[in-house]
Amino acid sequence: MSKRDYYEVLGVDRSASDDEIKHAYRQQAKKYHPDLHPGDQEAERKFKEINEAYEVLSDSQKRSTYDQFGFDGLEGNAGFGGGGFTGSPFGGVGDIFETIFGSGSPFGGFSQQRRNGPIRGNDLRVDLTLKFEEAAFGAKKEIKITHEELCSDCLGTGAQKGTQPVRCTKCNGTGTINVVQNTAFGRFQTSRTCDQCGGKGTIINDPCPTCKGKGRLRKQKKISLVVPAGVDTGHFMTIPNEGDVGYNGGANGDLLVYFTVKPHPKFKRTNFDLHLEFPISFAQATLGAEIEVPTLEETVRYRVPEGTQSGTVFRLKGKGIQKLKSTGKGDLFVKVDVTVPKHLTPLQKDLLIDYEKAMGGSIEKLGSSKKGIFKNK
Repeated sequence: MSKRDYYEVLGVDRSASDDEIKHAYRQQAKKYHPDLHPGDQEAERKFKEINEAYEVLSDSQKRSTYDQFGFDGLEGNAGFGGGGFTGSPFGGVGDIFETIFGSGSPFGGFSQQRRNGPIRGNDLRVDLTLKFEEAAFGAKKEIKITHEELCSDCLGTGAQKGTQPVRCTKCNGTGTINVVQNTAFGRFQTSRTCDQCGGKGTIINDPCPTCKGKGRLRKQKKISLVVPAGVDTGHFMTIPNEGDVGYNGGANGDLLVYFTVKPHPKFKRTNFDLHLEFPISFAQATLGAEIEVPTLEETVRYRVPEGTQSGTVFRLKGKGIQKLKSTGKGDLFVKVDVTVPKHLTPLQKDLLIDYEKAMGGSIEKLGSSKKGIFKNK
């Protein structure tokens, strides 16, 4: 399938609203529908491209992933642990085709087929904020979600205990009725959703009082979650079957947990590497010294060579972040910052003058004021 930008395919801006996207899709789909271009392979290609774009941009979760990660995110490369979105195909596209062309079109009846057949439940998203160390080392967390479950009283039938849904007499249990339509393209007989049973093929005469005939209830649930070491902001993990319950025996949706990592007061992170700015004195930089450098796990000793310049970066291998699905770690990059001493004693100032003279320079005292008491000759 084409990898042309989905917004370009539908001819909308990236800030387009859901209604604007739906309107653009309907216009494009009607323009390139195969019924209007029989045998035209280019029209068929564009029609498939339009469907692919709408499938993503009409789904808020898929659109968010596409905006953040592009095509790689939709293929699951931005996640882990079975990541990526696995929602129902075309979600809602069939309903739009039914509106535009009637369910007798090549795509008509698709929506009805989904109503009566097993339908996968919706995926859910939860945003979880982690401390820097929790993301680096992994953590056990407990989260609360609200999802749809089968009603325990009617077991999902929607009918009161001791009763069952009955077959719809208008559509004879098929969920569809035949309608003759006169259109600009001729006379068509199409199948439409039965308005008496809503396409289900059955009617509930005695609804379950607990779920009011829906067969499902929204409930809160606590889930224990093991966050793997190495996650970062924008990563997500998938917890299978913890989304909304499916319809007509369909599989449950998944729970997608997206991570946001708080910043660290000392360390900056780039992928799995860490960066640290570390101050050293003029004497340490000049003469060399053994310094104690903090890492996320411990303090390590490092020998700074003599003559080190401010801004020099040293690399400590394996002192970074644990890599996902790997035993390796990133590195720690330490940037030294040579600090200029303040509030020197008269003795220290005299020693600096002697040092400057020993280096071939010439410097003398100007007075006793706190500022500008030395002058280069």
